[in-house]
Amino acid sequence: MNVTYSAALFRQNATHLPVSDPLLTVENLDVSFGPAHARRAVVKGVSFTVEEGRCIAIVGESGSGKSVTARTLVGLTGPRSHVQADRLTFQGMDIGRLGDKKWRALRGKRIGFVLQDALVSLDPLRPIGKEIGETLLAHRAIRTRAELTERVLDLLKLVGVPEPAVKARQLPHELSGGQRQRALIATAIALDPALLVADEPTTALDVTIQAQILNLLSETRERGKAMILISHNLAVVSQMADDVIVMRHGEIVERGSSEQIFGDPRHEYTKCLLKAIPSVRSRGKRLSSSSAPRFISAEGENIKGLTQSDIARPGRPLLEAERLVKRFRGPDGRLRTVVNDVSFSLGYGETLGIVGESGSGKTTVARMALALEIPDEGEVTFEGAPWTSATEKERCLRRSSISVIYQDPLSSFDPRWTIERIVDDALTKRDGGSSLDRASRQSEVSELLDLVGLSPAFRTRRPLELSGGQRQRVAIARALAPRPKIIVCDEPVSALDVSIQAQILDLLGDLKSHLGVSYLFISHDLGVVHHLSDRVLVMNHGDAVEAGGADDVFLQPRQPYTRRLVAAVPRFHFQAA
Repeated sequence: MNVTYSAALFRQNATHLPVSDPLLTVENLDVSFGPAHARRAVVKGVSFTVEEGRCIAIVGESGSGKSVTARTLVGLTGPRSHVQADRLTFQGMDIGRLGDKKWRALRGKRIGFVLQDALVSLDPLRPIGKEIGETLLAHRAIRTRAELTERVLDLLKLVGVPEPAVKARQLPHELSGGQRQRALIATAIALDPALLVADEPTTALDVTIQAQILNLLSETRERGKAMILISHNLAVVSQMADDVIVMRHGEIVERGSSEQIFGDPRHEYTKCLLKAIPSVRSRGKRLSSSSAPRFISAEGENIKGLTQSDIARPGRPLLEAERLVKRFRGPDGRLRTVVNDVSFSLGYGETLGIVGESGSGKTTVARMALALEIPDEGEVTFEGAPWTSATEKERCLRRSSISVIYQDPLSSFDPRWTIERIVDDALTKRDGGSSLDRASRQSEVSELLDLVGLSPAFRTRRPLELSGGQRQRVAIARALAPRPKIIVCDEPVSALDVSIQAQILDLLGDLKSHLGVSYLFISHDLGVVHHLSDRVLVMNHGDAVEAGGADDVFLQPRQPYTRRLVAAVPRFHFQAA
């Protein structure tokens, strides 16, 4: 990264600032991308300071420029970026002019950085223990291999990773999303940096581990360390931040203390962000200002082809799981039971939420529902017929009836494919879909994109050209293409900001109401689950510990574990009237 400064500052010696100056100073920061004749500005005139022992939070919608701002502060904007600022200093050092070698010496040791996407940020071929240890080795922070091993295990314990000696030897894909995120946090705090830049540090964490990580970050601040927090979880921001910056379209639209922003927001955009948060009060209501999509074709036919009898068929569940058990062998050779005697049912046009801590077995249950994992004991039936005990050839005939929306659509898309090809590929999996001619398939792809709020212009784009919210909409369009009766949603909104999350939740609700889609909805966000679900299943260490209606489970939990989950949900310290 090479920053261009205004002419007046070339005469200043920015490397010897007074001791009283802030730890970090950012003045009139502009960041753009592309060639000089066609630069696209994504950060415009951003200014702020960070003092030792204080936390400043940056919030805003996807594409607002908050993550680009964070990456600028650690020298990771990329070779195609153009960065300009009146001043960009850290501990009196001009960080705008650092080369790659000096950034490597600074980053990790004095400025820690927690990336948002753990799955693509960790080396898929390296155990997480070696990933964390690399930071210690690169900065010569340890003397012996035994000391390295001990320090890595201590860091994993510090961030709440269970069985650290086992997990240190596992590859990223062998860990849950929350465990991967904790490994990233362990890497960022390994050398106790003076400034921690945390871009969505608790995105993939369940509420209990999130509370543990927030306590850890709070203790870091109490030791005089500074923090820049970027998060779409506004309740977390209200707890952690001293000051808040609200960004939109690359600019700051409001700034103030946490108490003022959340207790008395002034800008209409800030007010809209706060109104979009799902809660017990939002059940049955739309969270966003967007209108419901069109579900009926020009001929007056429901595009999904369902009848009311399909939507509300009495008598039997659509999907039923009986006494599921699943075991996996770990790197130490021990056989571990990750799902133990779990049963549930899913009705037509119903949403069943599954909640629990990271590693509780909820994703494994979802994979068994999809027949991507076969239970060691028990059985899943679909529309009254065997599902997991059927042969793969038999399942292929019905597989289009169950779709899935993953937590990270980017890693599930082929980055070389256009959006049209991604959706069209799923369309051909539907019965009769492969027999459609090209013009008919193109028309249906456009209709599916329109259904999720994307214009036909998106057909020619590729996944990396879309924001996180836009990619998630494509994932929903792809899931709808085979006209499924069930969609398994595995953390479908965990990486989205509150306004885009609100639009996606409204869309899922509309699809359920108008098309009769059933959801198996997995999330660590209890507010989201409460807002969307009819019934809830609570899991802990592979066991189903509580089940019932959403209001019953969240408002009057019977089991101690459920009560602990509900109690760990972050609450707003300041709430607007």
